[in-house]
Amino acid sequence: MTTTNRVAGAARAMFVAIAAMVMLAAAQPGGAALAQTANPDVQSEAQGSIDDSQMWQAIRKGATGNVSIPDRNAATLIQSEGDNWRAFRNGPLSVYSAYALFGIIFLLALFFVLRGRIKIDHGKAGYTIPRFSGIERFAHWLMAGSFIVLALSGLNMLFGRYVLIPVIGKEAFAIITQYGKYLHNYLAFAFMAGVALAFVLWVVHNIPNRQDLVWIAKGGGLLVKGSHPPAKKFNFGQKIIFWSVTLLTISVSLSGIALMFPFETHFMAKTFAFLNNFGFSLPTDLAPIQEQQLNQIWHAIVGVAFIVIILAHIYIGSVGMEGAFDAMGSGQVDANWAREHHSLWVEEMEQSGKLKQARQPAE
Repeated sequence: MTTTNRVAGAARAMFVAIAAMVMLAAAQPGGAALAQTANPDVQSEAQGSIDDSQMWQAIRKGATGNVSIPDRNAATLIQSEGDNWRAFRNGPLSVYSAYALFGIIFLLALFFVLRGRIKIDHGKAGYTIPRFSGIERFAHWLMAGSFIVLALSGLNMLFGRYVLIPVIGKEAFAIITQYGKYLHNYLAFAFMAGVALAFVLWVVHNIPNRQDLVWIAKGGGLLVKGSHPPAKKFNFGQKIIFWSVTLLTISVSLSGIALMFPFETHFMAKTFAFLNNFGFSLPTDLAPIQEQQLNQIWHAIVGVAFIVIILAHIYIGSVGMEGAFDAMGSGQVDANWAREHHSLWVEEMEQSGKLKQARQPAE
């Protein structure tokens, strides 16, 4: 017998011995027998032995034994859900995420080709009026700057090994990914702070009202030139962005915290229990590792949806609409732009007398 064969034989014997010890430990007094409780499909024979195929079937399905160490997860020899998680992450999750990202980029490019840049219909007025204060722009750019890093580092975790490794190599990819992970973890809190500040500043302006129905009926004035509907400080499109960012931030933050502090939360089990009140039949007795797997999947899904929405927001706020970037750039916007896109807000400013004191000549 060669050395290789002896090593292989010893390895097989050791693995079988470990499995046997797990089975025996489960059958000790004070612990339920594996064949009777962990998997009822496995039946004991008269002498107490278990058929090999049935034993491995039970283990494969996640049957557990007893362990004396603090880590109770060690009682599970095989965690089959890991295969399902990996298959979903590397399969449908990656594929459909790529479709979503390329899809929104294609649609925005097509919209730009067909509609072109949305111009100020009456031309520039020659003077500007204040749109956003310093604290409002600080909240916006705190969100925007941290989100860009979070989005890029997150996409790297999802697609980097397929896209970057062939281009820059494994060593460079490892360095980028390591530092990207650090930035992702720490800047997440800056992003949450920015969203919280923006919520406090703008929630009063984002309550839906009857004017939103007019905005919807006219498509926000985005499709037909010169058809801008009346709007206050935020139009219905901006309200969609506001509430989407708020709700998605809450969801992605909870799953992100669960990933940063593993095995400390039960967000998924509690969410499933809540949904079951509405007729769903979702499992609520989740193992800690299952919680982590579901958190990772959900974090990625919400993250990709977030990126898709923000790409549309970035387009409108930059190349898609003339004068829009100034609102968050200098805080001053052209007066005609303001009247076309936020006429009701301009009227409120004029009635309060704020515009007469705040007008500035355009540079």
